[in-house]
Amino acid sequence: QVQLVESGGGMAPAGGSLRLSCVASGRTFSDYTLGWFRQAPGKEREFVAAISSGGSIYYAESVKGRFTISRDNGKNTVYLQMNSLNPEDTGVYYCAGRSSLTISTGSRGWSYWGQGTQVTVSS
Repeated sequence: QVQLVESGGGMAPAGGSLRLSCVASGRTFSDYTLGWFRQAPGKEREFVAAISSGGSIYYAESVKGRFTISRDNGKNTVYLQMNSLNPEDTGVYYCAGRSSLTISTGSRGWSYWGQGTQVTVSS
């Protein structure tokens, strides 16, 4: 089992920045591919970004160039730096993990989930 705990959510104005963190425990962190998903009210959970155990990175088109995902295996932590935020980025952000070398953009491909952290961007 892997436990994931997110932090860093909050409120930001349009054009502002936030950094999310997700600390993992329970298994060898470096073996896991990690990702971020988000869910806005009334919408399905959607893929945001992911980083594989080998360091490959993939972003959703909607956040490419604005968000940066990174990981620190020594701290068992994955980060999501979010810049140039806009109101469409509002939602609950979830950290996810999977024991695979590859990245999946579908939520069903992930085995482990954090509890989520709220991000609200005001216009």
